[in-house]
Amino acid sequence: MMNHNVLILGSGGREHALAWSLSRSPLLGELYISPGNPGTASHGTNVALKPAATTPSTAGPEAWFETVASFIREKNIDLTVVGPEQPLVDGITDYLQVRDCKVFGPSQAAARLEGSKTFAKWLMHKYQIPTAQSVEFSGDTVLDDLEGWLSVENKNWPIVIKADGLAAGKGVFISRNREESLEHLNKIREDETLRNAARRVIVEEFMEGEEASVFAITDGRNARLLLSAQDHKRIGEGDTGLNTGGMGAYAPAPVMNEHMLRLVEDTILYPTLGAMQLEGHAYRGVLYLGLMVTDEGPKVVEYNCRFGDPECQVLLPAMKSDLLEVLLATVNFELDKTTVEMSDEHFCCVVMASGGYPEAYKKGIEIRGIDDVSDDALVFHSGTRMDDGKLLTNGGRVLSVVAKGPDLRVSIDGCYREVEKISFDKGYYRCDIGAKGLKRS
Repeated sequence: MMNHNVLILGSGGREHALAWSLSRSPLLGELYISPGNPGTASHGTNVALKPAATTPSTAGPEAWFETVASFIREKNIDLTVVGPEQPLVDGITDYLQVRDCKVFGPSQAAARLEGSKTFAKWLMHKYQIPTAQSVEFSGDTVLDDLEGWLSVENKNWPIVIKADGLAAGKGVFISRNREESLEHLNKIREDETLRNAARRVIVEEFMEGEEASVFAITDGRNARLLLSAQDHKRIGEGDTGLNTGGMGAYAPAPVMNEHMLRLVEDTILYPTLGAMQLEGHAYRGVLYLGLMVTDEGPKVVEYNCRFGDPECQVLLPAMKSDLLEVLLATVNFELDKTTVEMSDEHFCCVVMASGGYPEAYKKGIEIRGIDDVSDDALVFHSGTRMDDGKLLTNGGRVLSVVAKGPDLRVSIDGCYREVEKISFDKGYYRCDIGAKGLKRS
């Protein structure tokens, strides 16, 4: 049996979950994570891959790509797994593939499904993939044009305003009336990240229904569904307050029953893969379908070109198949010969965050109690660092705690029992993760 050296790129809870899952494979040789975190270090070797000191600051992402390529050659890496979206949107897959490096992740052109909401919306409308109706604004005066449209046109409220590009989870606004929409427009003007992402803007009709996420691993032609999941984006209980990177998730989502999953496959997943092939940009990697289950059936809210975070933290523990075997089959175009088996148990993830997140928060607070967590549960690190033998907070989302059970209620209760064992000053978590699922169970 050949052992394969693997490199994971990223530093969050998603990458810790990937490292945990890949480390369990008998096919694994050496595992490296860049930059990783204190949690990933228990499954492999963390490495700091940075552009050479002599590289000019204006060189762009390719300077880092070359550092990654050099490390791949030096360590005989057989597979690189790209965790976050930004390197994919920047074109790391293309850069490495032309240098004969195997990468799990879509090409730059295919990653536009996440990197450009206007491209994704254009594709869905062209190929009649179910989604919300929309109008697009672009050009040098995009925000002024949008303001004029919001001020004059009669429309059905609420509406959804989406910045075209990546905006660190801050680029989507649900406006309930004209005044609120203008407030959201001012937020875009005042935030540099949002302004850069809003060179084009999509305004969508608001879709009524229940959100869910479905994940598929695909080689461009064949696809294997993983479990459905439901994320909790808002900071406050009852889905109130500011948007975050995700405060928890559970899987499977009861709203995505077998009938609904087949509908998603037939009307969204395979039509999307076919559309990307017809456009000359076959999609390979993991495809995240953010969905709204409406009275008319499932419709696309958004695509992501990578595993979600924290959805990844419930999906991978539910995977009974060898993750490395599946990823290798994908990059070698052998997915049609591979099955993906998922657990029939239920999984719950609760994110523990720094007080003040997603706005200002302090770092460097000592974390206690992780060693008390049951061996039956998992703790994935996100924003942590080690300092003089102490584990400290180092980000907004600090830890993801995951538990499983024969039903959703057991998995939720078990997860919160373990969360209560961990503490850090002003630490915060939502207490209603999975509540929507319980109403359907």
